[in-house]
Amino acid sequence: MAKKKGGVIKVALVCSECKATNYYTSLNKATTPKLTARKDCKHCRKHTEHTSREKLK
Repeated sequence: MAKKKGGVIKVALVCSECKATNYYTSLNKATTPKLTARKDCKHCRKHTEHTSREKLK
């Protein structure tokens, strides 16, 4: 059975203030185009908005 193309991808969560990559996760690109979450930034030491960026293929 062949794999479907373009399903679940690996992404990195990037801080909106300092642009540091802090977290890695996977998401289904067909249902969730852009992921945003309020997370703790290890570099800013603040609770900031993190957005998804394609990291691994």
